[in-house]
Amino acid sequence: MEQAVEAMSTIPFRMYEAWNRGDASGFFADFAEDALSVELEGTVYRNRADMIAAQEALFDTALKGSQLVNGEVVFARIISPGVGVVHSRVGLLMPGESERPSTRFSMQLFVAVWQNERWTVVTLENARMLSLETMQALESLPVA
Repeated sequence: MEQAVEAMSTIPFRMYEAWNRGDASGFFADFAEDALSVELEGTVYRNRADMIAAQEALFDTALKGSQLVNGEVVFARIISPGVGVVHSRVGLLMPGESERPSTRFSMQLFVAVWQNERWTVVTLENARMLSLETMQALESLPVA
């Protein structure tokens, strides 16, 4: 296999499919054992095993039965031989919902390296996409 951008671009879609099966190990299958991940609220995971454990707990509780929808790769680029980036966006549906709220859309930035004849994620940052109006509304809420 060659170091094609198209091969790197398929990583988010495999992740979406695994999420929709509730498969935490499959969700992180393309990650290096020592990968880093920064989650929506700022939690940093420093290895694949911890990422899987945290995701399994979420699939068993708050995110049980949730689905990732409307996923897209905004761009993918090889930035140096054997190093690439992928930027994706995806929405989250909770059980019983047919349309995702505008506040439940996130974006991801992946850094991938070419190892063992495939692209492997070494870093992921996951961030919520919020409009300025939504951020202002959140900031106006009383702090508990």
